[in-house]
Amino acid sequence: MYLRKDLKIIANMISEKSRVLDIGCGDGELLYYLGKFKKVDGRGIEISKDGINKCFKSGLSVVQGDIVAGLDYPKKSFDFVILSQTIQTISSPTTALTEMLRVGKMAIVSFPNFGHWLVRLSFLSRGSMPMTKSLPYKWYNTPNVHLCTIQDFVNLCKDLKISINQIYILGELGKFYERKLPLGLSNLFGKQAVFLLSK
Repeated sequence: MYLRKDLKIIANMISEKSRVLDIGCGDGELLYYLGKFKKVDGRGIEISKDGINKCFKSGLSVVQGDIVAGLDYPKKSFDFVILSQTIQTISSPTTALTEMLRVGKMAIVSFPNFGHWLVRLSFLSRGSMPMTKSLPYKWYNTPNVHLCTIQDFVNLCKDLKISINQIYILGELGKFYERKLPLGLSNLFGKQAVFLLSK
């Protein structure tokens, strides 16, 4: 079964038979994969009705909701709480991270890196908001409301006293690696990042 690169990394982080909450689960692709291959007890939260309908068709347990409004789960209800390619679209990333680590023992967050060299080059050469393969929107119709770099996210985790357990960087040609480069180079060459977090 095909999975997007960042979702493959996330799936590899998840322990078998764990309890998982996928926030902004979209069509449920990751939840379906985790249920089938990792036998997880998975739940999803999605804001769009179209996404929820697709999840229902796949037999997934998904509710409509918004993480910024709060999650209706007790503390540490889940082993892993996932927020994939969504944090940059949320009105309050700090609220989202705090809530994720309230209801989950671990949090996994992936996002596109606005510090990638192609994004920087686009600003420098064209003087306009960048459009790349991983950021395929014009400035006026983008869902991204918080432009975040890998360095920005690391700084936010420090401010919130969140522990970073692992970082995976997705680079050129779809290759990914556990962060071994200095943070500045990862921030320059990483197209996307996946973080494993705990409190």
